[in-house]
Amino acid sequence: MRPGAPTRLLVIAGLLALCGCSKPASTPDATSSSGNAAALSGGSSASAPSTADNAGAAPTPAPKPRIVVHAGKELSVMVNQQISSKTSNPGDRFEGSLAAPVMVGEKKVIPSGARVIGTVTDAKSAGKFNGNAAITVTLESIRVNGERYPIKTTSVTQAGKGRGKRTGIGAGGGAVVGGIFGAIAGGGKGAAIGVGAGAGAGAAGAGFTGDREIEISPETRLSFTLENTIAISGN
Repeated sequence: MRPGAPTRLLVIAGLLALCGCSKPASTPDATSSSGNAAALSGGSSASAPSTADNAGAAPTPAPKPRIVVHAGKELSVMVNQQISSKTSNPGDRFEGSLAAPVMVGEKKVIPSGARVIGTVTDAKSAGKFNGNAAITVTLESIRVNGERYPIKTTSVTQAGKGRGKRTGIGAGGGAVVGGIFGAIAGGGKGAAIGVGAGAGAGAAGAGFTGDREIEISPETRLSFTLENTIAISGN
């Protein structure tokens, strides 16, 4: 080895050591920094709603307009099944259909043929109540455009007299029978209408059976008055 070589090696080693100590510390990568920033902000950037998603949401459809049918409207109903004072009981339901449309102004709100559900509120058989047969019915709902509407109406009563009155009823003819069948529970107005109608009640399909029972036959028309206000959804 040449003279002075050890000294040079020591000098080089010292310089290398100094360079190693003076190297700057490595900086964190960009991914780590952004992750830390998101953590400090509570993850708000991840949960932010997308503007594109909101723009594609379907708009809420506007509610359909409703037309109010006020109490006092007449509902002419055709009964679709037989109701008898002998076989019916209070609480029994029957079906029918609207025989004439319900109008509000010049607009047809409920079309003819709309389905109705009625209830027998009283049924007295001639054999159980001293020969006095009677049937009382009312309406409880109507269906329009697939939607069911609860309703409250006047009751219709069809009643007969006892066996001792059979001759009188027969001699009186259609006017007396019409008066009996036209009677509406809660007032005598219906009876007066029935007398004026004469034999029309018989033609409607209601009458006495051979044992003095009363039957309301299919296709019989009954008139009810609406007692509550209903709001019908438009088409």
